[in-house]
Amino acid sequence: MTVKVEAVAGGVAHNTILVVGLIGSLVGVYLTYLNVLTGSQVFSFFGGLGAICALMWGSETIKMLCSYGIGTGVPSAGMIAFGAGVVAMLLASKYGIAAPLIGLILAAIIGAILGYIANDILMMKIPVMIRSITELSVVGALTLMGFAAMNTGTFNFTKLMSSSLVVLGSPLGFWATFIGACFIVVVFFLGAIAVQHPFNATLGPGWKQDRMLMLAAECGFLSMITVAIMSFAFIGIGAAIVSFVVSLIGWGYTYMQYIQLSKRDAAMWLDAKPIVEPEGH
Repeated sequence: MTVKVEAVAGGVAHNTILVVGLIGSLVGVYLTYLNVLTGSQVFSFFGGLGAICALMWGSETIKMLCSYGIGTGVPSAGMIAFGAGVVAMLLASKYGIAAPLIGLILAAIIGAILGYIANDILMMKIPVMIRSITELSVVGALTLMGFAAMNTGTFNFTKLMSSSLVVLGSPLGFWATFIGACFIVVVFFLGAIAVQHPFNATLGPGWKQDRMLMLAAECGFLSMITVAIMSFAFIGIGAAIVSFVVSLIGWGYTYMQYIQLSKRDAAMWLDAKPIVEPEGH
């Protein structure tokens, strides 16, 4: 049996966040295709921005889903989102410029199946289960595709499986690729943690939607910083520096905004000082 916890009234409607997140993530991922059109890699950072749009949408979806139960469902929702999303993303990446749209469709199908199993076979009986898992699977696929494009400059499967890195005159081949070197695993967990943490960290009687969404953006930019650092292994130094700078600026801004929103919503706040240890201890 589950207990429905009523969501806090007010804020932006879920469907509005869905539309903005979906369009923003698709646009961000597709803008990385400018790398192909211009013969450069400087537009890779757009993949990270698209991933952040998806993560903000996903955090709102997790809030909607987990309002029907206890908070322990939050981490599992993030993991199932990216478990389904990685399958859809890898299959779709073989279809060139159509990959983001095909990934969206495949993720939605996989998510709907998983949602049905959870709701009607495992008998969880949560009214928004099928819709939420479907949305989260799409979030996972688009986030992974965005971060993959930011890391390597493309969302093409062949490029994700190939590498031009040479050490001591010997090409490293598959083992130095985004997939072969397991960079995809790092991106998986960066996204899964970023999508589930915002609601998990802000839930409770003082929950506010704008504070949660700002934390989602902050977590997304923090993940972008890591992806930007990893991208030095795959794209040009100039392009990687651009990604790193954009990520750092975005993280600094969203972090400060989140602190201000936290102070706004706190009963009180205090700039505490470190505890001074007695001498000899």
